[in-house]
Amino acid sequence: MASEARNRFWIERCLMPCKKRRRRCALPAQSINFSLCSLGPFAAKIAGNMTPEQWTAVDHYFANLLVPPDPALEAALQASAAAGLPPIQVAPNQGKLLQLLAQARGARQILELGTLGGYSTIWLARALPAGGRLITLEMDPKCAEVARANIARAGLAAVVEVRLGRALDILPQLVAEGRGPFDLIFIDADKSRNPDYFPWALKLSRRGTLIIADNVVRKGAVTNATSNDPNVQGVRRFNELLAADPRMSATAIQTVGSKGYDGFVLALVIADP
Repeated sequence: MASEARNRFWIERCLMPCKKRRRRCALPAQSINFSLCSLGPFAAKIAGNMTPEQWTAVDHYFANLLVPPDPALEAALQASAAAGLPPIQVAPNQGKLLQLLAQARGARQILELGTLGGYSTIWLARALPAGGRLITLEMDPKCAEVARANIARAGLAAVVEVRLGRALDILPQLVAEGRGPFDLIFIDADKSRNPDYFPWALKLSRRGTLIIADNVVRKGAVTNATSNDPNVQGVRRFNELLAADPRMSATAIQTVGSKGYDGFVLALVIADP
């Protein structure tokens, strides 16, 4: 309740006419709602008529402006759809964000959990410098086959290794092989297993490794401690492990867009694992 009252205070303050400038805060009520959506009916009342169509339109605006059309990425989407893969890959602007984060980190070694059709894999692999490598793990043979073809079409077959199997079987193998440490780890696999992936991600990390976990908001269900959804409980436990580990510094960002309402965790390893 204290948190809700605090959030209510800031929304009311932002919407309050400024006595000095005699104008309202420039931040639209809609954006406040989706930053603090846990306020429920109060936030919904303020938000107005914000719709998923508007989120999608904004996504398209930024993608058209800042993410130029790319034949290899578009072909990857088309091939994935033709193969019947679920359209749950990251949006183009989210893919560009992954690429920028990898470039900003100066990543030379990247690990991805959950390949699907290789769309996010291509974005991440393109951030690598000469000599960089990316390993991506996928348990579905069909997805792995489609991803390998998409990655090869993008000219990245020599950079990316697609490993087929359960992540919890392959991660110990990577440790045994002496692979890593990885500079960036992207977790986008079975959300119910996120708590199990976390210790292995740490074993394959070093101080400075960036860990990104996708789909952690679950349309707001992450706040429901009694949820029967194993994905929600997996995400909650993962967040709790991050919060309790002194080697980690993390935050979470809510997002809306063409992929709906969700979000991601951004975590930095700040001490030797």
